[in-house]
Amino acid sequence: MHIADFFAGSFGGVCGVAVGYPFDTVKVRIQTQKQFSGIKQCIVKTIEKEGFHGFFKGMSLPVTTISMTSSVVFGTYRNCLHCLSQLHGHGAPNTKMDIFLAGLVGGVMQVSVMSPGDMVKVRLQCQTESMRGGSGQPKPRYHGPIHCLMSIIREDGPLGLYRGALPLALRDGPSFATYFLTYQTLCEWQTPAGQKEPKWTAVLLAGGFAGMAGWSVGTPMDVIKARLQMDGARDQKRYRGLVHCVAETVRTEGVAVFFRSLGINCLRAFPVNMVVFAVYELTVRVLRKQGAVTHM
Repeated sequence: MHIADFFAGSFGGVCGVAVGYPFDTVKVRIQTQKQFSGIKQCIVKTIEKEGFHGFFKGMSLPVTTISMTSSVVFGTYRNCLHCLSQLHGHGAPNTKMDIFLAGLVGGVMQVSVMSPGDMVKVRLQCQTESMRGGSGQPKPRYHGPIHCLMSIIREDGPLGLYRGALPLALRDGPSFATYFLTYQTLCEWQTPAGQKEPKWTAVLLAGGFAGMAGWSVGTPMDVIKARLQMDGARDQKRYRGLVHCVAETVRTEGVAVFFRSLGINCLRAFPVNMVVFAVYELTVRVLRKQGAVTHM
């Protein structure tokens, strides 16, 4: 088993969250709240009402959980590639289909770890009330990540934390398959024959474009996931499940709503995944050079 990739993925994921969280907050609000009509309007409204703190609501829990989820994705991906290589014959190079399948498995595997933290993150990001509001202003429903977590469990039971897990899996499976396939393909194109490792410029560019490609595939299901997670948080529940949510969304807002947040997703994805892959590659190379434990 390749152990270094679990550690490297963990570090890369945390650094990526630090870079991209404000963009993620804007994305979630555009997807779930009709009061926000676009990226610029959402940013201006958030600053006016909540200050810059509004962009970082719910960040503490994702920073904690993303180290685990990113570790699962990268570690599963690398070990799946190793298993598929062995199936082809010892030392056989991985095919593009191997990369796609390994990314798909990695994306689906992380859902069990990611879903509770993602549920809390979305609820807090969509909470536009400010703690600094006056006596006549509405107060936020949740006081922080732990209070939000416990409130969901009290109201909906532990399974409430996994509302939206199915669309999350349907988003992350194809998204990460595309993500890793794009990264590997672009790195190969930019790496001269005979050179074992891609240059850092190749890593940065491939990582950025891989992030954009992954989100281009995952954005429609990301909209459905966020809506199911927010359903019932402010008023009565509207959706009976995944299919009903898709049908109601198309009926009331049209197909275009599934791509409303694509711009902010791509804008966020490029710098975030430049950082993720740069930290991942650096960590893996350091661990291997220093003779750290890389296999079990």
